[in-house]
Amino acid sequence: MSVFDLFNLEGKVALVTGGTHGIGLAVGKALGQAGAKVCVNDIDEAKLASAKKEYAEAGIDVYTLVFNVTDEKDVDAGISKIEKEVGTIDILVNNAGIIKRIPILDMPVAEYKQVIDVDLIAPFIVGKRVAPGMIKKRAGKIINMCSMMSQYGRNSVSAYASAKGGLKLLTANMCCEWAKYNVQVNGIGPGYIATAQTAPIREGNHPFNDLVMTRTPANRWGEPEDIGNAALFLASKASQFVNGHVLYVDGGILANFGYVKGENQI
Repeated sequence: MSVFDLFNLEGKVALVTGGTHGIGLAVGKALGQAGAKVCVNDIDEAKLASAKKEYAEAGIDVYTLVFNVTDEKDVDAGISKIEKEVGTIDILVNNAGIIKRIPILDMPVAEYKQVIDVDLIAPFIVGKRVAPGMIKKRAGKIINMCSMMSQYGRNSVSAYASAKGGLKLLTANMCCEWAKYNVQVNGIGPGYIATAQTAPIREGNHPFNDLVMTRTPANRWGEPEDIGNAALFLASKASQFVNGHVLYVDGGILANFGYVKGENQI
């Protein structure tokens, strides 16, 4: 098998949850450009319509549909529709997620639970629904979008860090149960990525930007395409013996991480 064949996803069906913008969009494009039939969901039809245009500009005919990843019945209906109209899912990227930057003492329990539902419970629901089809075929790839917060804590992101830490271990447990069926389950831990969401703290002389640049050995913010490339590797035949692993795509920041007296923690 040639190295090009290793990364060829022709004939594969990929679902990228929340793949309408930012990292999810970059992941969907990477898989689509490698030949996969990409399916993307969201709860916002306008976001799906906008994303469809962006995929089309990249030469990708994306399949879009509305369903809520936190609702088990809605997930079942959505994936059943994909199976009927596109095919059985070969690659699942649990990308949909939210973050709430609220100190613990100020965070309402309802908002804490909302983050857990989207960032941890949803990958469980979607993974559980998709896995039987992969097990039946004895082939499949599941990629959970973890975070550097899977590895360490930080001020004001208790719910997000709790969810991503749990997702790291859910990834390991999915691997333990499904690897024997030739299903590879891995995670990606993005570093600090240049997206629309991070634009305000990357501009000018924002102290957070200075801190990221100081601590990141690569001396730059990551690009969404950096995460897309990692997802392509984990979705391809090149990663057949990689399982239960979280691949941190962070420019080396975790290798260089540490608290320096007088500085704010990242």
